[in-house]
Amino acid sequence: MPERKKTEFLRTSYEKFLPFVSLVVLAIVLSAFSKHFFTWQNISSIIRQHAQIIVMAIGMTFIIASGGIDLSIGSGMALAGICGTVLMTMGVPIVWSVMVGCVGGFVCGAINGLLISCLRISPFIGTLGTMQVFRGLVLVVTRGLPVDVGIPRSFGNLRNGNLFGVIPIPLVLILVIAVVGSLTLRYTRLGRYCYAIGSNVEAARHSGIRVAKYLVLIYAVGGFLTGLAGMIEFSSLVSGQPTAGVGYELRVIAAVVIGGGSLMGGEGTVSGTIVGALLMALILNGCTLLGISDFVQQIVMGALIVLAVTFDQLRRRRLGGDGL
Repeated sequence: MPERKKTEFLRTSYEKFLPFVSLVVLAIVLSAFSKHFFTWQNISSIIRQHAQIIVMAIGMTFIIASGGIDLSIGSGMALAGICGTVLMTMGVPIVWSVMVGCVGGFVCGAINGLLISCLRISPFIGTLGTMQVFRGLVLVVTRGLPVDVGIPRSFGNLRNGNLFGVIPIPLVLILVIAVVGSLTLRYTRLGRYCYAIGSNVEAARHSGIRVAKYLVLIYAVGGFLTGLAGMIEFSSLVSGQPTAGVGYELRVIAAVVIGGGSLMGGEGTVSGTIVGALLMALILNGCTLLGISDFVQQIVMGALIVLAVTFDQLRRRRLGGDGL
């Protein structure tokens, strides 16, 4: 029996640290193939290009850990970002416009939570519907045209600026959000209930947890970070793009799963999610440095998503879970 427990412990540890080890190995391989990889300029570029994905993935960690999923984050990101940039064209200060964008994302997330918790709609179907609704609202508001007239150039500092002239501002935002997110999942009632709902929603309900209330809050938190990601995305070009965020939901969900989260719920960490997002970011960056075409990169990312979900399903089966 002790030997069996030891084997199970080693296997669990291997699965837990596999994304971290993979990230380190990939970084070493890429640095061997390209002398430009381990330069601060390239690392800063990776952080800026993928900051919005990492921020949204941290919010998605809460949602997936609770047993849910949000397919509307790409459209919600665009809608929240458009809300913020439109206000800038009206002369509203950048800080307030960014906050409105975050609140817009919060509202989008809360709507998803209400549909799922109160109307008992499947998270997949509910967020698939709001994905279309949010994208349609963006196109109606913008008439399909970019919002780029009257936006202050200083708005670009949100993604392209540096703190103390060296540290990318997106990196600072990611670190702050990561610390707050990790502490919330580990030590607060919201975090504990998030895992409890994801592990067994009926057991959570019978134990006195107000499942509907916390589901709305969980999706709203994810929406808030989606709104912030939208403002980061739009600051790169200092304009609001109505087609932004298309396909982001797959990359965000993949980051959580690669980092150890389970689509069945009850699992996931912020640190693992960040590692998963960085792993995908390094693969894309490596493909670019090695001159691999964008078309091949899409094939690689699609295959990586399938492998991550397959690994999750096999692990759930071995543990006696509900994997199909």
